[in-house]
Amino acid sequence: MKNSRSELDGHATTEGTARFASRVLGKGKIPKGHFRRVEGSGLTLTSLGMGTYLGEADEGTNHAVEEAALLSLRSGAINVLDTAINYRHQRAERSLGRALAQAVGAKLVARDEVFLSTKNGYLAPDSESGLSPRAYVQQELIGTRALAPTDIVGGSHAMSVPFLRDQLARSLNNLGVATVDLLYLHNPGEAQLEEVGRKAFFERLRSAFEFYEEARRKGRLVSYGLATWDSFRMGRTDPGYLSLEEVAGLAQEVGGTEHGFRFVQFPLNLMMTEAYQLRNQLVRGERSTLLQAAHALGIATFSSVPLLQGQLTHGGVVLPGLSPAQSALQFARSAPYHLAPLVGQKDRAHLEENLRVAEFPPLGEKDFSRMIDDEASGGPGPR
Repeated sequence: MKNSRSELDGHATTEGTARFASRVLGKGKIPKGHFRRVEGSGLTLTSLGMGTYLGEADEGTNHAVEEAALLSLRSGAINVLDTAINYRHQRAERSLGRALAQAVGAKLVARDEVFLSTKNGYLAPDSESGLSPRAYVQQELIGTRALAPTDIVGGSHAMSVPFLRDQLARSLNNLGVATVDLLYLHNPGEAQLEEVGRKAFFERLRSAFEFYEEARRKGRLVSYGLATWDSFRMGRTDPGYLSLEEVAGLAQEVGGTEHGFRFVQFPLNLMMTEAYQLRNQLVRGERSTLLQAAHALGIATFSSVPLLQGQLTHGGVVLPGLSPAQSALQFARSAPYHLAPLVGQKDRAHLEENLRVAEFPPLGEKDFSRMIDDEASGGPGPR
């Protein structure tokens, strides 16, 4: 896990992210509404973030991701960068790390102005190791006792403490940073809840949270959360359902009132509106949507697949003056109590198109809700 790049110290701070916003707002192109304050931490983050999920594990994609991250930071439209150790077989983290180092070196940004998140939980063979995926897991994880075969669930996921410790070390090395701002446990409910049962699942989740709190004390991460697909959005009687209040309560048991469980991630787009519409969460006895529950519990939210992996770039409700892709992003960034959608972007033309959304104020809740109604009814706007 040797890293030849210099390690960037520090993490996103109240002062640094406010400095980023002030510098951008001073140019007069991007409105104040593009920036959001994170409850509790006081961080000032953009209402768009850059994701790094899709793409081939090759040099061409490496370069495209690095260029996209640099342009995103330079534009002032984004100071949120999101990745995961398993994305592109560890190459996504490395690409983002190189881009951040270059941006800091060129004084485009300072480290304390950028919010950097990654995820662990899935087995993540290294495409640059020269080993096959099976050989990598056997040699680098099982062979080093970072992972026991009995810890693997469904052939692809683990959340044992030795494994999470190993993965955090690799992520920090890949990213070239001393500290990550946010570390998600990646799809734990989706991968393990029904497989191991609710009792064993929460025992494993407790151990994971204990490790994350330890890593916070050591300065290796600032906060942690759950990156999910459907566990927070499904019905309360579904076997894969997770209660956000229960998970937050577990974090408080482990870390006290100053615990680090402060973020969740889930899908939100015109075709996946459960986080805004479905009252499937219970907070202090009150039925709530996921967005309402997170707000009530002091947990900030990021969303994935705002373009539904490209499907909404040529369909769906189109707002006046915006393209289909821009309209989809405008929808996702305008959800009440929501920080930002994370959009994967590598193509230069698509990237520039997406970043221009930052020049528009977010929608109010009435117009946001109207987009859902229009989508359901099949109009207005070209489809």
